[in-house]
Amino acid sequence: MEMDSPSQSRPPHVVIFPLPLQGHINSMIKLAELLALAGFKLTFLNSHHNHERLIKFTNIVAYFKRYPGFELKTITDGLPLDHPRSGNWFLETYEEAIIMKIKQSFREMLMNSNPPVDCVIADGFSGFAIDVANELGIPIIGFRTSSPRSFWVYYSITDIIKAGELPIRGSEDMDRLITTVPGMETYLRCRDLPSFCRKSDIEDSTVQLIVKQTRKSTEADALIFNTTDELDGPILSQIRTKCANIYPIGPLHAQLNTKLKAKHGESFDQFSNALRKEDKSCIPWLDKQPYRSVIYVSFGSITSTSRDQLVELWYGLLNSKTKFLFVVRPDSVIGKDGEGEDVVKELMEKSKDRGYIVDWAPQEVVLNHQAVGGFLTHSGWNSTLESIVAGVPMVCWPYFADQQVTSRVVSRVWKIGLDMKDVCDRK
Repeated sequence: MEMDSPSQSRPPHVVIFPLPLQGHINSMIKLAELLALAGFKLTFLNSHHNHERLIKFTNIVAYFKRYPGFELKTITDGLPLDHPRSGNWFLETYEEAIIMKIKQSFREMLMNSNPPVDCVIADGFSGFAIDVANELGIPIIGFRTSSPRSFWVYYSITDIIKAGELPIRGSEDMDRLITTVPGMETYLRCRDLPSFCRKSDIEDSTVQLIVKQTRKSTEADALIFNTTDELDGPILSQIRTKCANIYPIGPLHAQLNTKLKAKHGESFDQFSNALRKEDKSCIPWLDKQPYRSVIYVSFGSITSTSRDQLVELWYGLLNSKTKFLFVVRPDSVIGKDGEGEDVVKELMEKSKDRGYIVDWAPQEVVLNHQAVGGFLTHSGWNSTLESIVAGVPMVCWPYFADQQVTSRVVSRVWKIGLDMKDVCDRK
């Protein structure tokens, strides 16, 4: 991405501003580091809450000191400090807490910046950032952190409704094809639409918010997608009919790894951007397992499972006679007080000879480990790209939003995995 230097004396100053969610921070901090490697002055703007978590669980401050002009700044996420920020908190609080409070803080930060900001790269879901940047005369690029196909489905929801293909009526055939998403007519079924499309009230505020923010993002000066033409070319062509300037510059993690390796050699120090403490004890365990013999199981940073679902998945793994590495976040099991913790301890006890259970794993390292032969995943976009780059086939059990679309594409279009959405039984 080339930009005219604002003056001969200093490099361009770019502000990168992700939404306050792990998956969004993950890819945007990698883009920030790529731009820092290319000599840009960078300000990475995170929520206070997530910045504190990164300081607690990672070496973020020490790590980014290696880039002169890389600055970490924080902004409110609009919520009180003691808010649990679990489940669907982001969409539920977007209109009042997030927009009102963040927008104001964001404007102040841009106005008071020294040196002045030459370009903003904001999360593609932050329509308010486009308004603020336009008002201040700063060029803005939207970064859509989910897959291009899910973006295109979000964009088309208005047309799907107009054609009478939504709302879903009772217990009708969920395998009927959706014909109103250009380029996806041959494989997108009703059950592959984003999870919020299952609401019987299509005027629902969540549905309307997502449609509005998706359409708004095409008003940015350009859009970045974390993908390649090889994976998503046909759909990128469709999106270009709505926003001409599109940059498919992914997979970002692979690009960053290549550049860091070239600069620092094989022993490059990679920054872990997890908002949780990684349990690296699983790596020595993997070292002891045969080649491609382990299935890695992780449902990302916000998926919740019921106690019954967890038990079904665990029995399925056990019955498959395959060794497994299972990530079960302590806050991810929905149950009565303490019941989630109990079921995890119980499963660990029962499967110590076959499986290894951790709260959180260093995922990129795990997927690239020679012992890992498969990935049972929620089909988050970062996880999907990491699995593709590592050459690990997937079993997809999507949770919400874009994951329903991605799991279908993995199995039907790219044929590099199996989609088991809407079922959860050990068979």
